[in-house]
Amino acid sequence: MEHAREGYSTKFTLVGPDIIHGQIITDHDVTMDFIDHGLFQTVISESDQKGKPIFMLHNLNHVKKISFLYKKDLINILYNSGPVFKLLVVYNIGPEIRSVIETFAAIAPEESNVMLADSYRDGLRLIMNAKKGLPETPDNGKEKNPQYLAHKKEFLAALARMNWLNLLSHPITMPEPDEPVYPFFKALEALQQDLREKEQLHRLEIQQLVEEYNRKITEKNILLNAQESLNKKIEQQLEKQKTALTAQIAAKDMELTRVSTIIGEKKSKIEKICGLISGLDVEPETKKQLNTSCRELVETSLFEKHVDHEITSGDSEFLSKLQRRHSALNQRDLRIALLIRRNYNTAEIARSIGITTRGVESIRYRMHKKLGLSKHESIKQYLFRITDT
Repeated sequence: MEHAREGYSTKFTLVGPDIIHGQIITDHDVTMDFIDHGLFQTVISESDQKGKPIFMLHNLNHVKKISFLYKKDLINILYNSGPVFKLLVVYNIGPEIRSVIETFAAIAPEESNVMLADSYRDGLRLIMNAKKGLPETPDNGKEKNPQYLAHKKEFLAALARMNWLNLLSHPITMPEPDEPVYPFFKALEALQQDLREKEQLHRLEIQQLVEEYNRKITEKNILLNAQESLNKKIEQQLEKQKTALTAQIAAKDMELTRVSTIIGEKKSKIEKICGLISGLDVEPETKKQLNTSCRELVETSLFEKHVDHEITSGDSEFLSKLQRRHSALNQRDLRIALLIRRNYNTAEIARSIGITTRGVESIRYRMHKKLGLSKHESIKQYLFRITDT
C-alpha cells in the first residue's frame, strides 16, 4: 500500500494461519495520512481471513504523527465498514503518538479490542494469550490502579467522541468529586459544553447566511421580473414603431411610383411636343429656341426621376440627422438641402422642384436663418459637416 506524498508504504504479511502483520516501510520519520479501505479489504481476502475475526499486529516504527483523516478512517473501520478486529495490537509506539494510540484503545468497540505493546514479541504474546482465552496483560495495563485505568479510558474516549466523532451530547461518566482526576473531567465537561454552543452558533450563522442568500435571490428575481416586463413593453413599443415605419415606407413607395408614373407621362408628352415643334413652319431662330426649351424640359424630367429613385442609405441618414437638429425645416427645405449636398447648382435645383432660380435663392436665404448660420458661413459646408459627424 503506497503513500507517495508522505514517502512510505505499508506491507502486510501473514504470521501463521490467521495473524496479519503490518509494518511501515520507510527510512525516515513519517505521518500516517490515510487508510486505503479497498486495498485493505483485498489484503483480508487474499490472506483468507474474510468473514473471520481478525488478529492483527502493527509496527509503528518511524511514525511520528497520525493525521486526522487516518484517525477517521480507522474509527470507520472499527465501527462501520471494516472487518471485525478480534484484537489489534500496536507496537514500537513513539512517545509523540502514544496518547493517540491509547485513545484508539479507549474508544474501540467491545468486540474490537485494541492493545499496546513494546515489541513484536510482546504483541505476538498478547495475541496468542487472547486466542487461548488467557487474561490480557497489555503494556498499557502496567498501571496497577484499576480505578485510575477506568478513569483514563473514559477521559480519552470522551475526547475521541468529541474530536473525532463530533458526538457532543454523549454523556461523560464523572468520577467522585473527591477523586484527584475530578477537575480534569470537569474541564472536559466544560469543553464539551463550549463545543456544543460553538456548533449551535455555527448552525445559526449558516442559517442566517442561507436566509440572507435567499433574500438576495428573491430581490434579484423581482428585479429580473421587472426588467423582463419592461423589456417586453419596450419590445412591444418597438414593434409598433416598426409597423408604423413599414406602413410609411409602403406609402412612400406608392407615392414614388405615382410620381414616377407622372414624370414618365410628362416626359412622353414633352417629347411629343418637341416632335410637333420640329414640324412647325416658323422662323428657324424661333424653332431653335423652342427646341432648346423642349430639351431642357426633358432633362428636367429625367433629373426629377433620378432624384426620386436613387436616395441612398447615406442620404437617409443625412436627412434624419438634419431633421433632428433643425425641426423647423419643411420637406422642400430638406429636398433642397439634399440637392445642395449632391453639388447641384441653383438652376438644376430650380428645374428639379419646378420653381425659378430666384425662388431657390429665396428659399436658401431663409434656410440660412433656419440653420442658425452666420453671415459668412456656407450652407453647403455646414451640410457636409453634418455628414461627417
